[in-house]
Amino acid sequence: MTGEALTQMAMKLWPRKQMAMKFWLALLMAVPVGVAAQSSGGTLAGAWSPETYVLEDGSELPVSGLIFFTESDWTVLFFVQDGDGAPQRGSAEGGSYTLDGDALTFRHAFHLSAGSAIGGLSEAPLRMSVRDAADAPSEPCRIELDNERLTIHFPSGNRMGFARSSR
Repeated sequence: MTGEALTQMAMKLWPRKQMAMKFWLALLMAVPVGVAAQSSGGTLAGAWSPETYVLEDGSELPVSGLIFFTESDWTVLFFVQDGDGAPQRGSAEGGSYTLDGDALTFRHAFHLSAGSAIGGLSEAPLRMSVRDAADAPSEPCRIELDNERLTIHFPSGNRMGFARSSR
């Protein structure tokens, strides 16, 4: 086959090749690379700032910090404060999570906490742990979620309310 014949054949096939390339490109763009965990009330992914910490007995404690959610991982740093705003206890935790409707299950791979007794919370001695994902304990919670507000109901009966800080 001569070079001219190959050129002629390529020219005839070029429109088909272009159409095939456009089809595959459109298909690849339509496939999600990752999907943020969602509930019927919105997406959990992003940063959330705590506004309320309500204990099982109904007492409310001042709290500051942030909780972050990615597609499948979470981390939190928060401080329970006294009436003057001074931190009395704190916690830094993280790991993976799953979300199924309003059922949020934390897997605790990392944990650091300590603090004084405050309100209805007893003193918490310094505690640190690092676990493999397979050995990380689960904490099944229930959530209420809309686009800008999140409430996590913990198994202890305590709950924390958050406002979205960023996406």
